[in-house]
Amino acid sequence: MMNEKNDKTHNAQALGEDDAGAGWRTASIARRTMLLGGLATAGAGLAPRFAVAQTAAEDLTALTLAEASRRVRAGEVSPVELAQACLARIERLNPMLNAFITVAREQALADALRAEEEIRAGNWRGPLHGIPYALKDNMDTAGLRTTGASELFENRVPVEDSEVARRLKEVGGVLLGKLNLNEFAYGGSSTATHFGTMHNPWALDHATGGSSGGSAVAIAADLCFGALGTDTAGSVRMPASQCGIVGLKPTYGRVSTRGVMTLSWTLDHVGPMCKSVEDAALMLNVIAGYDPLEPTASREAVPDYTLALGMNTAGLRLGIAREGFFNDLDPEVEGALNQAIGILRGLTSGTRDVLLPAATSGTRLWGPEAYVYHQAYFTQSPEKFQPSTRASLERYANAPALDYVQARREVDMLRQSISSVFQDLDLLIAPVMRAPAPLLSEGGGGGPSANTAAFDVFGLPAMSVPCGFSSQGLPIGLQIIGPHVAESRVLALAAAYERQTQWRQSRRPNL
Repeated sequence: MMNEKNDKTHNAQALGEDDAGAGWRTASIARRTMLLGGLATAGAGLAPRFAVAQTAAEDLTALTLAEASRRVRAGEVSPVELAQACLARIERLNPMLNAFITVAREQALADALRAEEEIRAGNWRGPLHGIPYALKDNMDTAGLRTTGASELFENRVPVEDSEVARRLKEVGGVLLGKLNLNEFAYGGSSTATHFGTMHNPWALDHATGGSSGGSAVAIAADLCFGALGTDTAGSVRMPASQCGIVGLKPTYGRVSTRGVMTLSWTLDHVGPMCKSVEDAALMLNVIAGYDPLEPTASREAVPDYTLALGMNTAGLRLGIAREGFFNDLDPEVEGALNQAIGILRGLTSGTRDVLLPAATSGTRLWGPEAYVYHQAYFTQSPEKFQPSTRASLERYANAPALDYVQARREVDMLRQSISSVFQDLDLLIAPVMRAPAPLLSEGGGGGPSANTAAFDVFGLPAMSVPCGFSSQGLPIGLQIIGPHVAESRVLALAAAYERQTQWRQSRRPNL
């Protein structure tokens, strides 16, 4: 096992690199020597190692994943330059944002150098090759600690990768580190964590949403080019909405959850969190697909999701899920959603209101399933769980078995019957949150303000796309939902809306 440090942000051990090679097309041998010299000095500060000027580094981090990938492919920028730019920005901003639990500095630089050599030699593995990304810290990474944001696992180092980590590694992605979250993904805020509260890049005194708060913060603050989150009741889409990024929860089973800490076997999803819709499609291309070792994995064929980005959306029929989803909206959220719906009408064949079946089974499922998953540790060391996590687990320690069985049956029936809603519709539209991100002093939770949990119960693909800002400058998210395995359709409309509005591209947090 790795020799863990006890501080809150841990730097992974250096992997090393023996040969600098001839360098990138535009990089000098001297520059490469400097970088390798930095790798040999594990734990040293970023400033003496990196030759990139601060302004150049900042410009690189502002790129989307797709833009960075195209520039790497064209030889205009190297994976090392991207990695060092991200690491410099992490070092500067993470103390105030608290997005990262573990920064794998030396591993990232070694992997970036390796990717650079492979691409220079003509062995390009695809759009994520050499691109820096980060993972929510409930996804196992071999040799790099995975904590679940809990004191219980503060020094836990897995020996195997989760399936999603393995796939991203296989295509040559550069892992920067592990991202903060609400402990064990249990909760809609990002305040219950052993490693400290996360802060919204748009307003540091406001919440990030949860539980994938660190993932959303890292993307919104340009600390990495892509990230993964998990979503059981909205934990990808809620923080995506509150931090002004794109977050996609795929169809249940579309992405393997093997090696990801469980909250609810019945409701857990893994999805990409990115700066743009195109970025989400690129990441989904890598992580989606059948996993024979995961019992919940779907065998449905996986298309190239980037092909959907230019699809003509004029024939799409939209349903507006007003009843139960537009109730008690903050006036600014309501205004942004109405404006977005007006734009969507112009991009499609029109809209009509639709009533969805009630999907209240989730709360009766994830509690008992979470308790079963954590039972052994919880009965031995309850004091090591965050107070809110401990209270939730205690609540379900003696959950009635008959109620759980009935709820599980209801989920199966709802996932089958929801297809009837799409017989004369192609996509659904709803707000992600009923209000912008609250102040951290108000608790920072998702809870009743979220419009997300039903689509985990239904198992449908659902995406949060930025659709505006409040008068305080806080982001607002639009939710686009499709039928089972219709991620391409969701991406197509999201891309068309993004091109029309460019909300995220129009501004950047002032950090």
